Amino acid sequence: MKNNNTTVKAKKATQYVFLVCGFALSSWAPMVPFAKERLQLNDGSLGLLLLLFGAGAISMMPLSGYLSKLYGTRVVILISGMIAAVFLPVLLLMPNPWTMGAALFIFGSGIGVIDVAMNSQGIHVQNRYGRPIMSSLHGLFSVGGLCGSLGLGLLMRAGLNPLTAAVSISILLIVILLWKYQSLFSKNQENDLRENPGHDDNKIKNRSGWFSPAILFLGAACFAVFLSEGAMLDWSALFLKENRGVDAELAGVGYATFSIAMAAMRLLGDRIVERFSEKIVVVGGGLIAALGIFIAVVTPWVPTTLLGFVLLGVGAANIVPVFFSEGGRLKSVPASVAIPAISTMGYAGQLAGPALLGFIAYHFSLAVALMFTGILLLSVALAYAFRKANV
Repeated sequence: MKNNNTTVKAKKATQYVFLVCGFALSSWAPMVPFAKERLQLNDGSLGLLLLLFGAGAISMMPLSGYLSKLYGTRVVILISGMIAAVFLPVLLLMPNPWTMGAALFIFGSGIGVIDVAMNSQGIHVQNRYGRPIMSSLHGLFSVGGLCGSLGLGLLMRAGLNPLTAAVSISILLIVILLWKYQSLFSKNQENDLRENPGHDDNKIKNRSGWFSPAILFLGAACFAVFLSEGAMLDWSALFLKENRGVDAELAGVGYATFSIAMAAMRLLGDRIVERFSEKIVVVGGGLIAALGIFIAVVTPWVPTTLLGFVLLGVGAANIVPVFFSEGGRLKSVPASVAIPAISTMGYAGQLAGPALLGFIAYHFSLAVALMFTGILLLSVALAYAFRKANV
């Protein structure tokens, strides 16, 4: 193993950063009803505002790679994380839709930049550590997501008003970032502690970048996997309510089962990748995830539908971490280009994908739309099985 005390500290610090990002992102979800009521928005206007969050994240992801190359991912993580943390309570203060849209764009920008930077930091640490760690990092992001979605509500139940609760969360996130900042790899350490010394961003001659076949393949595959995650977030409750007769107040159980299964598998994912192989994880995971979708849609019973959602979480959990790891090892494209490119294309699937599924559901049915995600996951598994050897 190629780790030492510095690398171990960097690994632990990176784990906290993933937790912070998931916590910050998911803390916004419980605020949405308060924002809608305060600004007196209808569903259509709220949808447009939420698009600004996604636009901020996606538009700034490519910039994250450039900034990380100039200043190192540690500096980018700190600044973007601070921006996201500071603007979290600001979202509860904006007096009109225009200022709310601007605040959401900035908040989304902070989330998008830190997301790319922390994945780049994670790959540097993984290369030095000598063992897979990306799955567990993404698992902690999922844990942060679960904590954030519940944390604001728990603080309000304890007697805090929404703004005070949001400020408390913001302060916690800032403290964690400042606490772990020095333990992250600096720019010089990122340049010096590469597993493959010849893989230097400044020495790679082939700079096809985003148009590299390897990047396009990994980005498209990430798009498909993230689309399935977005489908669960936006459509699983509606599917259970309208197609399985589940009461509205219980319909969220579908996304809960999916999320818990995904978080658990990601925390175990590093051992799975190490014991088997990345190819088995992607191909086998894609097949399991696709099977889960097909079971959820085809069988008419609620328990089997939930079983399908669990299988989707289990199968899809570690595919994206493998893709990020592979993107960081490409010899033809610098990591500072590969990770932002793959991240941007992938998160476009999570943000724009549900709208595509809505179009399919409108013209056919929600069941057909979910089946489409299963077909995409099956395609990822088969394509990776036949393509991996040529990377």
